[in-house]
Amino acid sequence: MSVFMGEPAISGMLEFLSRDQQHAAINEFLQGDLAVERQKIALLQQQGSHQSMGGPTHMRRPETLKIDISRYKGTDEDSLLRLFVELDDAIRAHHIEGDEMQVTFALSNLTRRAKTWALGLKLHEPDVFDSLGIFGS
Repeated sequence: MSVFMGEPAISGMLEFLSRDQQHAAINEFLQGDLAVERQKIALLQQQGSHQSMGGPTHMRRPETLKIDISRYKGTDEDSLLRLFVELDDAIRAHHIEGDEMQVTFALSNLTRRAKTWALGLKLHEPDVFDSLGIFGS
């Protein structure tokens, strides 16, 4: 209430109004606030009914592709560049959004030495891979 009316108004109300007058003022404020919220709900419901008459408003979820990614072991024969190209393609195909989910997906495609290395870093500093870009650097 003080956010809308200000500290001086609240202080004056507490100092000069009787307890019943204070309760009445608070009730009046809450009723006004409630009326505004009811108007917002009515408007949202009205907009929703107009949209439902115009056809479906939800979009169909994009199809995902199954893409196999070579597991990266961390050996000399493995290509780190190939891993990141495959990861990027798979992330787009699976519609994986958000840095944390992308990093988790990338970590799930590591094995042996590479996985031990990455999980060891993450164990000491949980936020070490806060984005896929840092994961690759």
